[in-house]
Amino acid sequence: MAIFRKSEDNDRPDTASAPTIGQTRSIRSKKVSVIGPTLVIKGELSSDEDLIIEGHIEGTIAHHKKHLTVGKRGRVLADIHASSVIIEGQLVGDIHSEGTVSLAKGADVKGNIFCSHIVMEYGARFTGKIDMGEPPKVAVVPKEPAQAEPVRTDKSRTVAGQTAKASVY
Repeated sequence: MAIFRKSEDNDRPDTASAPTIGQTRSIRSKKVSVIGPTLVIKGELSSDEDLIIEGHIEGTIAHHKKHLTVGKRGRVLADIHASSVIIEGQLVGDIHSEGTVSLAKGADVKGNIFCSHIVMEYGARFTGKIDMGEPPKVAVVPKEPAQAEPVRTDKSRTVAGQTAKASVY
């Protein structure tokens, strides 16, 4: 029995599709950029790896295919476009996500959220609207091909003493 045994799972990259609120991640096991608490960025921000923001951002964040986390010390005044988003700090701006948006306890969000799924922990503050879109409409496909010439028949029937005539094509 070994007391200090290195787990093989620590060497493997995290393969989860999206982080969850409160989930701790090892920065070394995956490509992650961190914007530290003393950094201030104004303008458009984009990245091809997961991003954790602990600093101050003003502008636009275009992070379409990756996960974005605004940490507890993060202050963002920007519209966000990301695959999935976790907010633990402050955000003033809209969030556009194809996946899940998570608001952690202590998060303060002022803006609209457009996403597929949303998770809000008790203690998160939110002002705005949430639009989760409409489910796709199912098209009805006819079982038989349409006839070349419409066939017309007249049908009559008596309902409560009155004669009603209907034309069917």
